[in-house]
Parts: sequence; structure tokens; C-alpha cells
Amino acid sequence: MDKLIDDIVRQVIGERAPKKTLSNMNLETAKYIIDKVEKKAEEMGVRAVVAIAEAGGNIIAVESMDDAYFASYDIATNKAYTCVALKMSTKKLSTLSLPGQSLYGIQFTNQGRIVIFGGGDPLLSQGRVIGAVGVSGGSEEQDTALSAYAKEVFEEIIE
Repeated sequence: MDKLIDDIVRQVIGERAPKKTLSNMNLETAKYIIDKVEKKAEEMGVRAVVAIAEAGGNIIAVESMDDAYFASYDIATNKAYTCVALKMSTKKLSTLSLPGQSLYGIQFTNQGRIVIFGGGDPLLSQGRVIGAVGVSGGSEEQDTALSAYAKEVFEEIIE
């Protein structure tokens, strides 16, 4: 109900709703982020799957846009898991996992759940990872842009 009131206030008078303090990702916030990312993906012409994990790496919300690739579901959920597990974006991990780098081969750990290409970002509150977003369905650049957008949306509503 609070989200509905906040949305109405923003639409009518253009004010931002009060920011939240979170100790862990919750379903309401996850749904809000997913909704915003799906709208952005639609503008970009991407049929994405968007997944949100909580601080333990468990997926609490995931949505597949119409006609998204089936493979994108596992990729998006694993990107979110990767960001929580390693406390970094999958884009950053992509450089650290190159041959000769310190995390080379990491994608073969954790039952293959570690994703080493862009499209995942951790979500922080008060300097602590409380969740993560994973996006899949477009090119690596598009997925990376959408996950960065999700992080921006989250940062707008969090203290």
C-alpha cells in the first residue's frame, strides 16, 4: 500500500517518496526495480529476464519479458548470485577472470553458477551488499547497461 501511495504522490506532484533503510532486499523493492528495468529494456528493444537476489544469494523475484530467451532465466539468476557471492559486478569479474588474472577459472566453481560477463550488479545499503540484480537477454553491453540502471534505481530509493 505504501508503494502505491508513493507512486501516486510522484505522479501527481512529482515529489520523491522518502528513502528507505534496508538491512536485506525485500520483495516490494525487488518488484519495483524489476518494473523499472523492464520499462528501460522495452525502450532499448531488449526482451530481458531480470532477477533480484537477497544477501544470501537466494532469488526473491525474477521476471521474464515476453519472448525472452529461455537460457536468459538461468543466466540472470546466476548473475545475481555471482554478485552477492563475490560482492562485485559481473563486469568487474569479467576482467579478473581472464587468463593470467587472479580469478582465472572461477566460472567452474560453485556448481557452475558463477557468471563472468556483464549484466549483474550488487546492491548496497550503508556500504553492505544486501542483494543483487542480474539481467540477461540482450548483448553484454545492453545487459550491463540495464543492471547499472537497476543499481541507479535502487540507489534512488535507498538511504
